[in-house]
Amino acid sequence: MISLNFGWRFMPGDVPNASSLQFDDSDWRVVNIPHDFQIEQPWVAPSADEKANNDDPAANIKSRLSSRGFKEMGKAWYRYHLTPDDSLKNRRLLLDFGGIMYVGDVYLNGEYIGGTNYGYVGFELDITDKLKFGQDNVLAVKADTRDPFNSRWYTGGGLFRDVRLISTAKEAFLRRNPLRIVTQYNRYVAVYAEASFMGKDKVLPVDIVIKDPQGDCVYSNKTEIRRNTPSRTIEQKVAEVEIDNAKLWDCEHPNLYTVEVVLHNSNGDIVDSYNEHFGFRTIEITSDHGLKLNGKKVLLKGYANHHTLGALGAAAYPRAIEKRIQLMKQFGINHIRTSHNPYSREFIELCDKYGILVVDELYDKWTQQHTGGRVAFEELWQNDVPEWVKRDRNSPSVVLWSLGNELQQDPNQPFNDFGVTMYQLMKTLVLRYDSTRLVTVAMHPRYRNWATDSLPCDLAMKTDVQAYNYRYMYFPGDGRRFPWMKFYQSEASVSAMGQNYFEMDLEKVIGLAYWGAIDYLGESQGWPAKGWSQGVFDLELNPKPKAYYMKSFFCPDEPVVHIGVIEKKGDQMWNGVQTGNDGMSDHWNRIAGQHLSLLTYTNADEVELLLNGKSLGVKKNDVKNAKMRNQIRWNDIVYQPGKLEAIARTKGKIVARHQIETTKAPVRLKAESDNNNWKADGIDLQHIRITALDAKGRLVQTTNEDVTFTVDGNAQIVGVVNGDINSDELHVDNHRRLFNGSCTVILRSTLEAGVITLKAQAAGMKPVVLKLSTKE
Repeated sequence: MISLNFGWRFMPGDVPNASSLQFDDSDWRVVNIPHDFQIEQPWVAPSADEKANNDDPAANIKSRLSSRGFKEMGKAWYRYHLTPDDSLKNRRLLLDFGGIMYVGDVYLNGEYIGGTNYGYVGFELDITDKLKFGQDNVLAVKADTRDPFNSRWYTGGGLFRDVRLISTAKEAFLRRNPLRIVTQYNRYVAVYAEASFMGKDKVLPVDIVIKDPQGDCVYSNKTEIRRNTPSRTIEQKVAEVEIDNAKLWDCEHPNLYTVEVVLHNSNGDIVDSYNEHFGFRTIEITSDHGLKLNGKKVLLKGYANHHTLGALGAAAYPRAIEKRIQLMKQFGINHIRTSHNPYSREFIELCDKYGILVVDELYDKWTQQHTGGRVAFEELWQNDVPEWVKRDRNSPSVVLWSLGNELQQDPNQPFNDFGVTMYQLMKTLVLRYDSTRLVTVAMHPRYRNWATDSLPCDLAMKTDVQAYNYRYMYFPGDGRRFPWMKFYQSEASVSAMGQNYFEMDLEKVIGLAYWGAIDYLGESQGWPAKGWSQGVFDLELNPKPKAYYMKSFFCPDEPVVHIGVIEKKGDQMWNGVQTGNDGMSDHWNRIAGQHLSLLTYTNADEVELLLNGKSLGVKKNDVKNAKMRNQIRWNDIVYQPGKLEAIARTKGKIVARHQIETTKAPVRLKAESDNNNWKADGIDLQHIRITALDAKGRLVQTTNEDVTFTVDGNAQIVGVVNGDINSDELHVDNHRRLFNGSCTVILRSTLEAGVITLKAQAAGMKPVVLKLSTKE
C-alpha cells in the first residue's frame, strides 16, 4: 500500500480541461489529503429576502444555504503527478479512495476511469493496464458538492479521506475487504477469505496467524483455497479455531485480536496479504433486556452527530476523531450513532480501540435528492451495501446496522409502502455479508403521519429493532401491544435531557443517542449561527454546563456537581421537537445587584449553595421527578462579586464541590497541547488550547480579544476555532478571537520530524510561546 495523500495540486471551481494530461497546473496550490475545500470558503449570508424572514425561524431555517453551513456549493479539482516505481511493473494496481465528497469523477491521463455517486462510501479503481511507467502520470479528481438541497447538513467537499495505491500480484489476489471473521461463544473464531484466481492455479496456499492483544501468536496454520467452481472468485473458510481463555472485548476492556492472512501461488511466492482486527464478544438484543454484551446488560448511552469535525470540516483526521472519543468517554458516553452515513474506517477502528458501541448507519432518506442527486437511489444501494458491510463487519464496536433515517418525512420513497420493500431488499443484501447483527432504520415520526397518533408505521413492524427518534414516550404502549418489539431511542432531544432518559424502562430498552450533543456546522436555526448550537459541547469541544448534567446520570457512580447560570430561555423547534436549551454559562463576572437563576447539576442527595461563604440554603435532589432529577433550580440569587460554591452531599458526606468566582482583567495567555506522541506522518494533529488568565491564574471567560498565531518548524495551521457558533471568522486562518476566554489552534505535522514553536499573542496580554516536537 502506498499513500497518495501528499502533494496534490488543487483549484476551486469547474476548471475547463483540468482532466487533461497536458493541462498546466503549475500555479495551482499544493494541498495534502484529507482536505475539505468548503471549510476554507467565505461565509455566504442569507439573501435580502431571507434576511427579511429573520423574525420567522421556520422561514429562516429554509434559507438556501442554512443547512449546508452557509457555504457556497460548487466544484473543485485535484491533480496528482505520479511516476510509478519500476518495482510495480507486472503488478495489479488499484486506486483506493476512502470517499469523495459529495460526488466525484476520477481521470487518469485524461481518461475517465470511474468515480462515486455517494461520497460517504469508499471504492477502488483498477489501473493495472492504464498506468505508464517511466513517465509522469496525472491523476485528476473532480469533486462536486451538488446543489444546496441535495443534503440537509454541512457535508464539506473534496478528497476528505485517504487515497492509496494498492499493489498485488496479477495471477492471484485477495479481494477488497476480503476477510469475514465470525466469533461464537467468546472462544471460537472462524475466518473466511475471498480470493481471485486469474492464472492457471487451481489451489492457492494460505498462511493464517492469529495474535492476541499483546501481539503474541495464539494460532498459526497453513491451509489452501481451492477453485472448484467456474467462478474465478472464491470465498472459503480458512480457519476454525478455539482460543482458550480468550480476552473479551467490552467497553472497559477493548481487547483486540489480529488475523493475518498471507496468500501464495503454487510456487510458494507471496502474492497478497491482509490483516484485520477483531474482538471476542457476544451481542444479544431482546425485548426483555435490551442489549447484552457478553451476557451482561449494557445500556447505550450515546450521541448522534454528523461526520464533520468542527474547524476541520469534513476532513477525516484520525487524531481529531480520537480526541472526540476520548472526551466523550470522560462524560460517560459508550455509544455513537453514525448519522446518517458511514463515517471513515478510521473512526470505526478508533471505536474498536476505545470500547465505543456503534450503530453504523448507511443513508438518510432513500431518495435521489438525499443521496447526492446525481443518480436515482435505486442505482446506489446494491453497490453501497456490500462496501459498507464488508468494511465494518469484523469490528466488535459495531452492534447494529441502520439502513436509513426519518423516511416518513418524505413521501417519495421507493415502492410507495413506507419503505417496507426497500428495507427488506437491503436487509437481504446485508445478511448476505453479515448475519451476526440485527438491522434497523431510525424513524421519525414513528407513526403513519404527523397528525395522527395511530399504530406504529408499517416499517416499524418489520425492522429488527424499533428505532424511534424522540418518541420514547411510545415505547411502553407499543411494547404492550407488540411484546416482541426492541426499543432504541435513536435520537434524543438535549432539551429534554434527563427526562427522556429516566422515563424509559432502562432495564428493557437498548438505550439512546442524544442528537447534536456536539455543536456542528450546518443545520443552522437562523443566521448568524453557522450551525447547530444546541449541543452540550461547543464547537471547540469545551463542555457546556449541561454536559455535567449528562455526566451525572451517565456516570452514576462518579459524584458530580456543577453550577450553570441561566442566561436566556431556549425555545427552538426542529422536526417538530423542542430542541432549544437554556443558554447557560459557568462564570461569576456579573452586574452588581443582578438577580440570577441557576441550576446545580448533581447525582448526590443534596446541594448546599454558598455565596462568599454564606449559605443560601440546602436543596434535595428530587430523584422521583424524572423531569427535575439531578438538576436543582435556584431562583432570585442576587449577584455579589466573590465566590459562588456548590457543595454536594450524599448521606450527609461531602462528595463533590464546584465553585465559580469573579475574576479580574486578563493579563496573560496560556497554551495547552493535547498530543504527547505527535507523529511526523503528515496527518497527525496537535490541538493547542489558548486561554486568557488573570493575575491569579484564573480563566477569564468574559474576554474576547483576537489571538494571532505564528508557527515555526515542521507543522502548519489547519484550523482555528472557538465555541462561538455565530462568529463570522473563518476556520482556516492565523488568528481567532477568544470566546468564553478560550480558542484553539490546530496544527498538522509534516513528514519530517523536528521542533515546532507556536507563539500566540493578543492585545493587552503577555504572549505565550510553546515548544513542541514531532516524532518519527
